[in-house]
Amino acid sequence: MIQEPTSSESGSQSGSESGAESGAEPEATRRDAGVAESSRANRGWWDRNADEYQIEHGTFLGDDRFVWGPEGLDEVEAELLGPPEDLKGKDVLEIGAGAAQCSRWLAAQGARPVALDISHRQLQHALRIGGAFPLVCADAGALPFADASFDLACSAYGALPFVADPVLVLSEVRRVLRPGGRFVFSVTHPIRWAFPDEPGPEGLSVSASYFDRTPYVEQDDDGHAVYVEHHRTLGDRVRDVVAAGLRLVDLVEPEWPAWNTSEWGGWSPLRGNLIPGTAIFVCVRD
Repeated sequence: MIQEPTSSESGSQSGSESGAESGAEPEATRRDAGVAESSRANRGWWDRNADEYQIEHGTFLGDDRFVWGPEGLDEVEAELLGPPEDLKGKDVLEIGAGAAQCSRWLAAQGARPVALDISHRQLQHALRIGGAFPLVCADAGALPFADASFDLACSAYGALPFVADPVLVLSEVRRVLRPGGRFVFSVTHPIRWAFPDEPGPEGLSVSASYFDRTPYVEQDDDGHAVYVEHHRTLGDRVRDVVAAGLRLVDLVEPEWPAWNTSEWGGWSPLRGNLIPGTAIFVCVRD
């Protein structure tokens, strides 16, 4: 579920496209936000914004494509989960599935996907598009599956950028993977937090500390978070993977392709040709 950034980054790669339920514009700030507050805020944000998100980005994402990020890197070409012919018969968990475009592609390869998302409204869009695979509304930090249930797991901008405790999520993924299973996830490239979230030249100058890990929060008039995004440095992400008991086997930083002339929030050909916008971690459970 690739998030669209708005705000002036100040560490944020995302931002609310609508205010709190009162209709007032939320206040953007940097402050601590724990596991429960982050989960509650982001569940509400995605429920409120799912319709607009799918209208705006549905064409780019397609109904049954597997796209790793705004650059447009497609699993057909990347094969980060393995060759498509090897996916047949594999049990695959998609985390932060949104409208389950990736799961739909996996099913077409003969895999047995399960699409999980924290947002009920996003999964309603998955139902609207259709597909003969399970949809599960749950938090990635408490996966409702037995140990060793899946051969593979994947997440395209889902869950990891929005959780306060990424090791908890990664540990849960390891728990539900079978030995030898692979987990591949993409997130906003950590270096992007140092730059303004603008697609033009104004987004090319460093404006914040890369090392400031204070979460980006949008909150209502009462100070309740309505959107939260968490920053981790590249080193933090690697250490999180290791702490969860997974082995990092590759780190992919997609280059911006010549065919992609579109802008997606702060992503653009201008910025994409100069700095990475996405980081993809390929992990294995030994």
